[in-house]
Parts: sequence; C-alpha cells; structure tokens
Amino acid sequence: MLLPHKNTVIVIAGPTAVGKTSLAIQLAQHFGTKIISADSRQCFKELNIGVAKPTKEQLQLVPHYFIDSHSIEEEVNAGVFEQYALRSVDTIFLEHQIAIMVGGTGLYIKAFAEGIDAIPTIPTHIRKDISNQYEQKGLSWLQQEIQHKDPAFWETAEQQNPQRLMRALEVMLATGQSINNYRTKQTVGRPFNIVKIAIELPREKLIENINQRVDAMLDEGLVKEVEGLLPFQQLNALQTVGYKELFAYFNKECTLSQAIEKIKTNTRQYAKRQMTWFKKDAAFTWFTNNNQLLEDVLATLNSIGVN
Repeated sequence: MLLPHKNTVIVIAGPTAVGKTSLAIQLAQHFGTKIISADSRQCFKELNIGVAKPTKEQLQLVPHYFIDSHSIEEEVNAGVFEQYALRSVDTIFLEHQIAIMVGGTGLYIKAFAEGIDAIPTIPTHIRKDISNQYEQKGLSWLQQEIQHKDPAFWETAEQQNPQRLMRALEVMLATGQSINNYRTKQTVGRPFNIVKIAIELPREKLIENINQRVDAMLDEGLVKEVEGLLPFQQLNALQTVGYKELFAYFNKECTLSQAIEKIKTNTRQYAKRQMTWFKKDAAFTWFTNNNQLLEDVLATLNSIGVN
C-alpha cells in the first residue's frame, strides 16, 4: 500500500498506564526521529510526578515537543495544541520523513489529525453566569448540569475537567445543541500521512498498572509536589487527577488514604473514557502490549510502506 505523501506522523494512543511512552521512544529510536507529546498536562513545566512525564533519561534518549512547553497560568486547549503540533511536525520534517506523536488526550489528537470545529460565539452573560455558579457550587454542580443537559457529551467527557465541562454547558445554553454537534465537520486534509496506532491491555492488567503507577508516584514525592502547588489549585491546569484529590486532603476534606484511593479510582475511570474515545475511531489499529509489541507494530508499519 503506497501512502499518498512523502512524510508520515505515527500516532500512538491508548489509555493511561498502558505503555505508550515506552513504545514511542522505541519507535523514535528505530526511525531516528523526534516525538510530539499529545498529553494535555505534560506540557506544563510546573507539573511533573503526577502527570507521568517521561523521565530525564527518556527525554535525553529522544527529543520531545510539548513537554515543559507552557506554564500552568497559560491557557492551553485543543486549538493551541493543533497549531503547536503542526509547527512541530514541519520542523521535524526538515530533517526526518517520520515523526512520532504519543498521548492519551483524544481531543488533541483529533484536532491535529482533523482540525478544529468552529463553535458559535457564546454571549458574555452566559459565560459569566456559568463561571460564577461554578465558583459558588463547585465541580459536582457542574457535573450534574452536564449529565442532565448534555448526556451525550458526558459519556466521553473529561469529567474532572471543569474548563471542558463549562465550555460544553456554555454551548448547550447558548445554542440548545450539544457541543458534540459542532464536532462533525468535514475533516481537514493534512499534507502528510497520519498512521494511528493504539495500545490496550486486559482490564485486570491495566488496573494493576494504574495502581502500581499511583504508588510509584507517591514514592517519588507526589504529596510534596502537590503541596507546593496549593496556591494555584484553582487554575484549570490543576483540575487534574492526582492533584485535585490531594488538594482535598490538604484542605482537610478527606484523609490521605482516602485521597490516594480516590486517585486510583478516578484514574481507572479516566482510562475507561479514553478507551471509549479511541475505540470510536476506526482509523486506529489496535495492539496488545506484550513482549512482541514493537515487532508487531513495525511489521504493520512496513506492510503499509512506513519503513
């Protein structure tokens, strides 16, 4: 099978703790190229342990884009990522015909591959009203509003991300339609090939990986990292699994053991939503993470002319 363009981006996706980073580095080393992270939190330089960034050793092995590229006080969204990633692949293609993109933020990958849908302008009073109510009533109120008013969006939403939930509620109240209805426009063509690969594991093994990862983060000093970020806990970047649960602990809303269990539960739920998102994209070729993963992926890539 001949691909239409000279250059190719290999996208590696899947749920958290499935082994994406390791495969991405192996592929980047195989092809002698660079990696673009498609993770909505690893881009923040102030967040480290809790977002499972590649280690310093891994970053030395292969150059990465969209790691430590922004501050938590900057607004980063799918549109920002789309433009950043397009510039990055242009830079990589100056020296290499293949680039690797890896991450679990489905909306970012979709924006890069297909473009961003135009969403109607939201009246200021609607935006302010939602923001004020969120400040007064908290995340649980916001989640209940979305569940009731836009259940279709809720099914695949980042349910712990107030910025995304507020955006969806704004669209529903302003237009009477789900934000999902504005994500159906014709795909934007890209002047390079995009090959989508996804990794999965048996449910029990993935849960085990998630629990082990959370325990490892705690051993590495996650509690201390979160304590240092307490002054910034209201920022959107900090409404993140692994951080918000420990903020609740520091705010005396729960015990440390309860916070840790909540991190594990919320991470499992997030992984399930990631699987739902990626399984809906028929362009992904799925692989089980096992001892033959790299060989299986390379064989598939070779069969379509990526070598």
